[in-house]
This record gives sequence, structure tokens and C-alpha cells, in this order.
Amino acid sequence: MEPKRLTQLWLSRLPTKARTPLRNAPVRVLLVDDSDLWRQFVSVALQSQTKFQVIREVSDGAGAVQQARQLQPDLIILDIGLPHLNGLEAARLIRKQAPESRILFLSQNHSWDIVEAALQTGAVGYVVKAHAGKELMPAVESVLGGQQFVSAGVSDHVYA
Repeated sequence: MEPKRLTQLWLSRLPTKARTPLRNAPVRVLLVDDSDLWRQFVSVALQSQTKFQVIREVSDGAGAVQQARQLQPDLIILDIGLPHLNGLEAARLIRKQAPESRILFLSQNHSWDIVEAALQTGAVGYVVKAHAGKELMPAVESVLGGQQFVSAGVSDHVYA
């Protein structure tokens, strides 16, 4: 099956809420990254707009699962390279425990295999950190609008 059809298939398997525009205000966000600097960058970018509320920051995958279950955030921005439980495994568990939360991966990895695995977890978006300065907010808006977003750093592979 060609990659574009695969991503459409994964998107169609998401809960209906994840495929429809989110109208909550403020949008409750859980940030998960083992780098304090990345969490700060994302937090500042999001909170520069009044419609976002960063409700928790977590530095490892196990904490992400626990906080997602407890807080049921609207959006989870999740790194892949995390201690204790990697982001892919965390996303699989989060999908079961917080099925209405939308997951957007933010990772330095731009390999199609990793992007494919991330989308298979039920994530709605994937941003390569090298492109985050220009793509993070458009990705967040796409994901909240019920649309999938894949970073330009990998999109040639996804839609080839």
C-alpha cells in the first residue's frame, strides 16, 4: 500500500473527535520532552496565544502516560527519544488511556520509518525539530482542525 493511503487509513482509525475541529478554548496542552530548553521553547510559542494553556510539562514517557490519563488534555506534544519509556510506546498507551487527546510528535528524527511508526500509534501530526520554528504552530493548528500534519523534512517520503 502506498504511503499516502497508509496515512489516510491511520487518520480514519482515530476517534471521531480527533478528526473534527477542536473548538475548546483554552486548548489544554501536555508537553513531553526530556529537554528543558525544548519544553520552554514550545511553552513560550503556545502561550504567546491566549487560546493555549500548558497544563503540565513532563520529561519522560512514563510520566506522560500518567499525566495524560489523569489530565485528559486536548493536545499532547510528544518527543520520541524519552527516558523510561520512549515516545512511541508512550503514545500507544496514551491512545488507550486518553483516547480523545490529539498527539503531535515533535522529534529530531526525520526517518520515514520513525514517522510511519509514530502515525501508526494514532498520532495526528509529526514535526521535525529542525523545522519547528516555522512548522510548530501550523502543525498545532492543523491537528486541532482535524487535519494531519507531517513536517516538510519528511513529507517527500510520506507522499512520494
